[in-house]
Amino acid sequence: MTDRYSEDDVITTVTRLTRSRLVRFIEIDLVRPEPAPRGYVFRSIDIARLELLCDLSEDFDLDETAMGIVVSLIDQLHAARQDAAIMARAIDALPADLQSRISAAMKQA
Repeated sequence: MTDRYSEDDVITTVTRLTRSRLVRFIEIDLVRPEPAPRGYVFRSIDIARLELLCDLSEDFDLDETAMGIVVSLIDQLHAARQDAAIMARAIDALPADLQSRISAAMKQA
């Protein structure tokens, strides 16, 4: 399975997506594909984002501004989850006594 998709692949895969809507989502920076000699190259994550954007637009009737806010909040949530996972792995790598002290401090906070 590939992780690189052309514009045509994306429009075929995301059935509710039109070329003009795709262009608009790129113009307003809701999706950021890689520039290529002939258009753009999309990744699987871009396809998932485009599915979400179609859902927000059609199912929830959100305008571009609202979609931008929702997507920004989702991006922030994903970043926070990644940061928390990194922090958890770092704490797990510490000696047990330090882990206990961190756990106690978190319970007090």
